[in-house]
Amino acid sequence: MVLAICMAGGISAYADIYKYVDEDGIAYFTNATPSSDVDYKKVMSIGRKKQSHRAAANPADYHRIIADKSQKYNIEPSLVNAVIKVESNFDSTAISRKGAMGLMQLMPFTADDMDVRNPMDPEENIEGGTRYLKYLLDKFGGNLTLALAAYNAGPDTVRKFGYVPPIQETRQYVNKVLSLYNGKNPAPSSPEAVSKPQVVYKVTYDDGTVLYTNTPFAYPNISKF
Repeated sequence: MVLAICMAGGISAYADIYKYVDEDGIAYFTNATPSSDVDYKKVMSIGRKKQSHRAAANPADYHRIIADKSQKYNIEPSLVNAVIKVESNFDSTAISRKGAMGLMQLMPFTADDMDVRNPMDPEENIEGGTRYLKYLLDKFGGNLTLALAAYNAGPDTVRKFGYVPPIQETRQYVNKVLSLYNGKNPAPSSPEAVSKPQVVYKVTYDDGTVLYTNTPFAYPNISKF
């Protein structure tokens, strides 16, 4: 995967973002106007906006999408809301300096893996981000703390350490999301706050579908991780 988006924090952006998929299925993203001999498709337009000053949209604008995708992947909407709040503050046009895009800040390779054609489209972005959260929860046995750490730092990094990596950004990220999800407020810079795994329960329905939740009392047939 090649990413050719060059953006410095705090500068105004005026470019369009283009995507090209070659014969081997490798996707390329660029903010430079592509040459006419390569079949690039425009996937987004960036207006006059400073990326370091994100203005929150009304979360209610995405309520239906979040509810639909959460139900589809058996994840509680409050978790998806918390991730979106921390990732982009509900700014669907947000692009990080590392190239993460949209509401749930999908990296290009993650968007591609999750079959997201346009990461800047709110519905596609939430679909891909929620699907990725589900994938990480399954990968880490329902451990929400590790799944969130992997969402931020990557699953390979979390697997390497076997716990939340000693990366300040990742520890703060996990604390912020869990704070919003649980309605609590742990100290964001405290390593101890993320060293103890978040208690998550697994609900298995009659049709075999699985739901992960931190509020077990409303569900029958529940087991604890």
